[in-house]
Amino acid sequence: MASQGKKLINNPNDVVTEFIEGLVETYPGLQYLDGFPEVKVVLRSDHVSAMLDKVAIISGGGSGHEPAHAGFVGEGMLSAAICGEVFASPQVDAILAGIRAVTGPMGCLLIVKNYTGDRLNFGLAAEQAKSEGYKVETVIVGDDCALPPPRGIAGRRGLAGTILVHKVAGAAAAAGLSLDEVAAEAKRASEMVGTMGVALSVCTLPGQVTSDRLGPGKMELGLGIHNEPGAALADLQPVEVVVSHVLQQILSPETNYVPITRGNRVVLLVNGLGATPSMELMIAAGKAVPQLQLEHGLAVDRVYTGSFMTSLDMAGFSISIMKADEALLQHLDAATKAPYWPVGVDGNRPPAKIPVPLPVSPSAKSDESLSRPQQLSKQGYLLEVAIEAGVNAVIDLRDNLNEWDGRVGDGDCGSTMYRGATAILEDMKKHYPLNDAAETVNEIGSSVRRVMGGTSGIIYTIFCKAACAQLKANTQTPVTSKQWAEALEASIAAVSKYGGASAGFRTLLDALIPASAVLQERLNAGDDPCTAFLLSSEAAVAGAESTKHMQAQAGRSTYISSDILATVPDPGAMAAAAWYRAAALAVKNNHQLHE
Repeated sequence: MASQGKKLINNPNDVVTEFIEGLVETYPGLQYLDGFPEVKVVLRSDHVSAMLDKVAIISGGGSGHEPAHAGFVGEGMLSAAICGEVFASPQVDAILAGIRAVTGPMGCLLIVKNYTGDRLNFGLAAEQAKSEGYKVETVIVGDDCALPPPRGIAGRRGLAGTILVHKVAGAAAAAGLSLDEVAAEAKRASEMVGTMGVALSVCTLPGQVTSDRLGPGKMELGLGIHNEPGAALADLQPVEVVVSHVLQQILSPETNYVPITRGNRVVLLVNGLGATPSMELMIAAGKAVPQLQLEHGLAVDRVYTGSFMTSLDMAGFSISIMKADEALLQHLDAATKAPYWPVGVDGNRPPAKIPVPLPVSPSAKSDESLSRPQQLSKQGYLLEVAIEAGVNAVIDLRDNLNEWDGRVGDGDCGSTMYRGATAILEDMKKHYPLNDAAETVNEIGSSVRRVMGGTSGIIYTIFCKAACAQLKANTQTPVTSKQWAEALEASIAAVSKYGGASAGFRTLLDALIPASAVLQERLNAGDDPCTAFLLSSEAAVAGAESTKHMQAQAGRSTYISSDILATVPDPGAMAAAAWYRAAALAVKNNHQLHE
């Protein structure tokens, strides 16, 4: 059933003039002739100086194809664009006004899409301008490859390939070529390009109802840009299949629409029709390039993807392929100030895919360095028992952590920490270089990163990586208690920096910050390192318990009422306190055994 189309407009009769007013407010390099509503012409604001020694390039047609044609006005492209009403050819008087405004002694070239109304109106304006003494040439663009020849006197429709012709002609004019030379370059470009479109929906004209011509799950192949039906109605297919069909149609040797054969160089333009997301256009481009290369044997020298010549709010895209050579590529790469030309595309295309870069650190890890030592040093042994005790404490606490988290979060804190803990246990048996403290901490981070996921996984990975970096900054072996304290401090700083939390935010930092403070304090006071570690673990437990009295300022708990939070400690803080406390006890007990 047809329905009234929704549009953010005022009076449907004013959409073109109001579009032009907004366009020139946005781009200071553009102006318009004050002839509304009959004369709607957008032109370069420097047209007076430009017309002295350059050929003017003029195009236009019905509106509704934005950014075409006015968005391609600018130095190096169009001198003026003549805007008709929506899907209606501009009037002769408007075209004449545009010619008179921008044409100087070098003359002007009219680039006209192959529609009967455009040909007639631009043709009459050209003849009138010639009678007034202007030098005028015309190039007709018919790049449509959807309809089998012959097409009678109508011929092939002008589609998005016209934009490439605009660019070639504009660059040729900017280079100072004569009118005949510019016209020849534009004509040659028009003969080298073919286009075919695919629509998933029809468009809605301002103030009118939306047609239901396309049923659900259907697409139209070979449509024009004025809402006219396509050459065929088909079931919706994956984009790779659609792209393949379009390329086959454009490059068909039977129809011979474009003089492109295997081994040629080409330019690809993937054009959105108005309501197609950039993501889908990029997917189409990504499928088109390898098909052109592998299936058709063509070298793809340039790829332009975006919305260039639309059909109001139509969903779908068109593909244009143009045969390329060095001269044409130079025109396409030439500088332009036209606001909607993709200026980021120029120069030869490097390979689309390169290898993922690997670390080039002088201390790059070898297979031998990432293995469990045959003989553990005293510090290696203590590190092993501390890790084992810490992760087992987390494993034992899984159900409690999930219960607490179920009341203040999403209920998976215990399961997430359990995954990390079991991975650490398993990996430690195989390849933790326990005699190398820094690398062991680094590998803990790698184990966590591989299996934990979520916020907890990335926080603990940052924690370990920061500790590793701090430990590596000190070359002393074995690592001293003061250096371990500095590593803990660096880890807390990194988590706070990237996570945004600090003391009192109801996070794991509320266990680790007081632990770090007590550890530093007791070591500076001259306490035995094991005693200092144990005392700091008591501060970690107290800090975790104190989170019951805090209002959450980070994570999902921020959405929980303070009454609920007051009954439950923060699960992340409790987990941190558990592994820290267990590690401290293990070091204390085992250190005494090895005295």
